Parts: sequence; structure tokens; C-alpha cells
Amino acid sequence: MSAFLDSMISRARSRKQTIVLPEGADPRTLEAAEKVLAADIANVVILGNPEQIAASGFNLEGAQVVNPATSELKESFAEELARLRAHKGMTYDMALGLVENELYFGVMMVKTGRANGMVAGACHATGDVLRPCLQILKCAPGVKLVSSFFVMVVPNCEYGENGTFIFSDCGLEVQPTAENLAHIAVNSAKSWETIMGTQPRVALLSHSSHGSAKNDDANKVIEAVAEAHRLAPALMLDGELQLDAAIVPSVGKSKAPDSPVAGQANILVFPDLDAGNIGYKLVQRLAKAEAYGPITQGIAAPVNDLSRGCTADDIVGVVAITCVQAQARG
Repeated sequence: MSAFLDSMISRARSRKQTIVLPEGADPRTLEAAEKVLAADIANVVILGNPEQIAASGFNLEGAQVVNPATSELKESFAEELARLRAHKGMTYDMALGLVENELYFGVMMVKTGRANGMVAGACHATGDVLRPCLQILKCAPGVKLVSSFFVMVVPNCEYGENGTFIFSDCGLEVQPTAENLAHIAVNSAKSWETIMGTQPRVALLSHSSHGSAKNDDANKVIEAVAEAHRLAPALMLDGELQLDAAIVPSVGKSKAPDSPVAGQANILVFPDLDAGNIGYKLVQRLAKAEAYGPITQGIAAPVNDLSRGCTADDIVGVVAITCVQAQARG
């Protein structure tokens, strides 16, 4: 277990939160719930068929198991959902059908304060996980868009924050505009402060470093840097920077000698989803890095997605991070 994960678990235990796991039919979710309960990381609500969950063989003593289809909360959740979505033409009967879906039911538990956060995505696509979040929880106050990041913990790595980085956005924004890229950068810095508690150092990545290439793709990143400085003037942020200039001190000094970030970035903001998704998977598979996420940022309450290739231990890590996010909302 990495020092990062140790820290997340320790902080989660310090003020326990209630996390809903809606994918009770997935064995990885149940294995993760068993580990979360055994380590006293969080209070756990599992959604699914109680008989099937009880027969799974996992020790889930202490978990609350809820079947959305038969729960006594179903009617009140439907009433609230119909009220929230009335402007979109939603009726009570329509809402009643939706809340039998475990993802909608889980988000309603968060919305009504019965849970502090939700972790899902082991067997659902990102769009399915986020749709009820955006419909019900919506964006946090003052936040323009929802984006995502991975916490990458690279073993035996001298770069970043002792090998720990945030990679953003690797899961949601396919082709962010310069303005959206700026918001992703600023929100990623806030996420770093919440999770790591140290100074964020943000690099907006490109194939170009400080004008070494002249084209529209590089210009988008340059515009994003200018907008991010306008949004958060005190933030330690720079770009456009090539990856090696962002994290390797000697290369940063050579390619961007006047940069406050070059060679010491701990947050890497990718120019588009192709680069971000490929980048995190390369580091995860080739460098044997721990990859926690995609963690969402910008939603009004902590709801985090999982890769469908996740392990039970990955889920445990995301549960711990979700608890820390919920504590910060406090």
C-alpha cells in the first residue's frame, strides 16, 4: 500500500462518512465493501438484491443493504425527483421508474443526506454514472463545468510530489475549449489542495514549450493559460509545456528557464481526452502506477466514477478519496 493511500485511509477514518455503492451485483464491489468495513474506512450502503448479496460469501457485517425496487424510500425519492425535474416535464410515474435504477437511487441518497458520497462505474459506463448526478446534484456553486482527474502514484519516482500526480482531464471532456481547459486546470488545483494538502503546481501540457511550435493546438493551450491566470492569479500555473519540461528539472530549466512550474509540476492538464486517457493508461501499465479515478470535480457532492477494468483495491482507494472529499464539504 502506498503512502498516499495510507494517508487517504487515515483521513477517512478520522471522521467517517457514509458512502453508497450501487453496484451490489458486482463481486468486486462486494469485495471492496468487505475491505472498507474491515479497515473501518467508511459506513457502507450497498444497493442490490439482499438475498444475492447475502449469498455472495463476503463478510458484509455492518453494511446497510438496500433494494431500490422494494425500499420504503422509493416513493419519497420519486416525489423529490419529480419536483427537481418538473421543468423538464418529469412526472411522478416517470420518476418512480427511474429511482428503481440503482444509480438514480444512490444519487438520491446523496441528495437527501442519507449518504455523503457515491462510488460507481465498475459495471456502468461513465455517462450512466454521471447522468443522474448532473440531473439531480448539478454543479457546485461557482463551478462552470464538471471534469475528472486521476490520482497517479508512481513507484520509485522522483518527479511530481514524491511520485504522486493529478492527471486531468482523462475521463470526461473530449475536446475542451481554451476556456474549459482553464477551468479544468483551476479546479484540478483545488482538488489537489483538498486531497494532498500541499501547494499545487499546474502544467498545461502540449507538444510545444513556450512557443517552440506555432499552430492552433499550441495556441489553444496558450489561451487556456492566460484564462487560468485570470481566474486564479495566485495559482502556480504555466504552459504550454512539453511533458519532460513540466516534470524533469533539468529539461524544464533548459526549455522554460523563466517558468515557475517547469520541472516541478504535480498536476498535469492534458489538452484533450485522447492525450489524457492514453497518458494515464501508459503510466499505469508501463510504470506500474496506482491509478485512482476517474475522480470527478465540480459536482455539488462527491460522486466518483470507476474504470470498468478496476479491481476491488481500486474501489477501496476511490472510496477513501471520496470520504476525504466529503469531509472537505463538511
